[in-house]
Amino acid sequence: MAKVGYIFLAEAYESVESDKAWMEKFGCVKIVEENAEDEKLRPEWKALLMSLERGDELVLSKFSNALRGTRELSYFLELCRIKVIRIISIHDKVDSKDEVFPALKTSDFLDMIGSLPAEVATLRKASTHIMRLRNAKTKTKSTESRQEREATIVNMYNGGHAIDDIWAVSGFKSRSSIFRILRKYGITLNRGPHSGPIKKWNERKNPIIKEDKQ
Repeated sequence: MAKVGYIFLAEAYESVESDKAWMEKFGCVKIVEENAEDEKLRPEWKALLMSLERGDELVLSKFSNALRGTRELSYFLELCRIKVIRIISIHDKVDSKDEVFPALKTSDFLDMIGSLPAEVATLRKASTHIMRLRNAKTKTKSTESRQEREATIVNMYNGGHAIDDIWAVSGFKSRSSIFRILRKYGITLNRGPHSGPIKKWNERKNPIIKEDKQ
């Protein structure tokens, strides 16, 4: 018989460290942690359920942390019944053996089941909101970095640096990217073999030939 813990690392879940400490003190030989990015598939949770053997003890932070609704709860309870798995939920104060926590009153048990969908929805909504904010910050930083690079290219060219020197520090794989940036900011090439307005590729490849009027 093994004691195993499970925690879904939701972005808005603030009791991770205290729950891990509780599980370790209880004697869990393993604590499975599921990343927030895997919320839909939950591969670690599924693998854990498959690996449980008869008589094992499973410790959860909370039912709403591990399960996503009453349908999953029903399947989970049936699996634990068949495999004779002891269930402990720290924050729900549930122990299927009534040893760690006292037996729940019927009213408390029904309240826990009834509030499960709302708790799951609240947790997922908060987690999704935080992840969106983080992604928005990442995009902003990426945009700022791109703008800084483009400004560097323009400033270097206006400062008299050679195209090859600009290319070397730009990080671009192709020199054509340098010309694309200069064209974007309306820069006119004014030195070396490259001079005059920067033409687009199709204009260079297929120049327009004007016919002489007679």
